[in-house]
Amino acid sequence: MATPTTYLSASPASTSMSPSSLRGGCIIVDSTRKGKRFPDSMSKTIPIWTCVLNRAVSNYRRRLARYDSLENESDTSNELGNLGQHSSSWDCSLHLPLWVSDTEKRMIEKHLDGWNKELEASGADITKIALYLRKPLRPLWISQKTVIWLNEVPEYDSWDFTPVMLVSASSSSFTSQQRTTSKFSWNYIAGAGDDEESWARGLSPDLFWKHAYDIISSDPDLCNQKIADIVEKDRVRRAHRGENAPQVSVRPSKCLGSPSTSLIGDPVELDNGTVAEGEKSNNDDHISFLGSTNIAVCKSQLAMEVPPAYCIINCDRESLSVSIDNPEMYLHLPILDSKFDRFSLSRSIPSALKFAQSHLRKGKTLLICCRNGEDISLCISLAILISFYDEEGNFEDGRSFSKRGITKLDMRRRLVFICKYAVNARPSRGNLKQVFHCLSGAYNPCV
Repeated sequence: MATPTTYLSASPASTSMSPSSLRGGCIIVDSTRKGKRFPDSMSKTIPIWTCVLNRAVSNYRRRLARYDSLENESDTSNELGNLGQHSSSWDCSLHLPLWVSDTEKRMIEKHLDGWNKELEASGADITKIALYLRKPLRPLWISQKTVIWLNEVPEYDSWDFTPVMLVSASSSSFTSQQRTTSKFSWNYIAGAGDDEESWARGLSPDLFWKHAYDIISSDPDLCNQKIADIVEKDRVRRAHRGENAPQVSVRPSKCLGSPSTSLIGDPVELDNGTVAEGEKSNNDDHISFLGSTNIAVCKSQLAMEVPPAYCIINCDRESLSVSIDNPEMYLHLPILDSKFDRFSLSRSIPSALKFAQSHLRKGKTLLICCRNGEDISLCISLAILISFYDEEGNFEDGRSFSKRGITKLDMRRRLVFICKYAVNARPSRGNLKQVFHCLSGAYNPCV
């Protein structure tokens, strides 16, 4: 039976997904090679999460309905108060596909109240979700064999729910997972979605969506070269802005065997040496301060611009040229992702904790950076928060941690706290596991 992930990293309530992105619905794409039409994530896990979120929002709405005084306060309060007036019609039932048996459905339903309590206890910002989510979430399933008559699809405004469209790219037949009989061939690799370095050819999600039409409309024989040109142009533009922009090299895929497969990294001449208007800034390029904790996280490239009074933990592979008051205020920990080294983060946490404790005691500001500012730096800050701060974000030098240790609930609550401020946080499950095992004593260096 599928359950919500142990760490809330898969929950829209605690990740970088903005609640506003759920306002009109969303599309989630996944696949499986087990001969099933839909993976378990779409059959059970995501429907469970939509139900749990709906229940949390419904509970919040019912609480609002008890406070009549909110109606005469600010506009936001009036808006929230109006939400409470319609809480009785909010759908909190569990919607599963027909192929999930009634027995399994009843087993899942027995756990829903407990999962809902865990979500509310985690500190997730239910208020923000309730403000944006006008209709309850409901999953819809779409596969290669789904037939949709467009003239029979009702207008979106007439729907009484917010659709979460679960699109499966899998074939339901037990055919080979590699198709080479047509011009548009493909090869299925399990878990590739979590290992984009091996197939994305240097594309980031933002870069892909900016050029999605050009990429998709390219002939398969020219697609790789089109991607190489896009990636190289973006690299040159970032270099002109003074950002870290290393060349990307990609090994040809063995399964394609096409002579057009090329390496990314050949210089590309731009039309001019200027940065295009509208591309001078990136909303992701900022330093996220975690409340009043004196801890901040960011991309490595931004750490070179901070005041010299900051203490810096650099988790990137490359060392940085930074301006600091004292060399002892800089610590370089070249941490590898869990996909390449399952214990790299665990080995580095003790050094990070020792460095952080010594400087936080002095009231210094601690900046933690990694390559993308979304994963490893967040995990290091998570370990520091758990070790030296209380749940309100007050520095107490580890007194409470030495008495109570760590629980998974602590991990969830602190992760939710971080995600309130670092909106682009995407800590991987493998790295979160290392933090938990290290602080719980399962990995000896942190004991």
